Amino acid sequence: MNAEMLQGRRALVTGSTQGIGLAVAEALAAQGCSLVLHGLGSPADIEAAQARVRAAGAPAVQFFAHDVADAAQVEQLMQAVCAGGDLDILVNNAGIQHTAPLADMPRAKWDAILAINLSAAFDTMRLALPDMARRGYGRVVNIASVHGLVASLHKAPYVAAKFGLVGMSRVAALEYAGAGSRASGGVTVNCVCPGWTETAIIQPQIDARAQALGVPRDDAVRDQQPSLRTSLPEEIARVVVWLCEPAAHNLTGTAIPVDGGWTAQ
Repeated sequence: MNAEMLQGRRALVTGSTQGIGLAVAEALAAQGCSLVLHGLGSPADIEAAQARVRAAGAPAVQFFAHDVADAAQVEQLMQAVCAGGDLDILVNNAGIQHTAPLADMPRAKWDAILAINLSAAFDTMRLALPDMARRGYGRVVNIASVHGLVASLHKAPYVAAKFGLVGMSRVAALEYAGAGSRASGGVTVNCVCPGWTETAIIQPQIDARAQALGVPRDDAVRDQQPSLRTSLPEEIARVVVWLCEPAAHNLTGTAIPVDGGWTAQ
């Protein structure tokens, strides 16, 4: 990738105060993007995230803390973001998880997971894509999961949301495939589907699997991912930046697994 390949572009990354979202924001900043961060955290955590993104090279950094479980607040978020300038890149990363057998899954958890992991992306996309199409350049990258491609026990709402996210992204990719041109960069919509990645959300699942199998943590990872290793957030971020590259104008409607071969089995 060329240094500052995305100079002058502006990106919103939801759920970007830690983990994959923060790594994506830093990677985009390193390519010259201005960043709009979003998420939860203490004032110290939020300031630290903004400082990291500025240090990575972002010409400008904003932060919003809207609750994306609430459709009205998603609309308010998008209004606030767009009031600050054109939005060129949208990365839907915000997500939550809860594991339980289907019969024991609280209905409130179903509602919350679908709202944050799927419906929020629907709203950000429907509000961002028309203006991207008008300007002839736009990138939507939805952080899905291997569970947008294959199922797992005890994750009914999460799997439903991630399968829905992949399907919705493919519809949007088709609807906007004709927008723009090679010269302008076009409008693309893609999913990145991480397997086990070194983040706070996945740590309890790795620990639980290790306990269930009666094996050390590293062996639990090896049992799940054929590569025998997890991914790092910054490795997922490099895939996202690659999808935003101007040369990726014809790469749309994909769901790219970064899972050590998990979904190839």
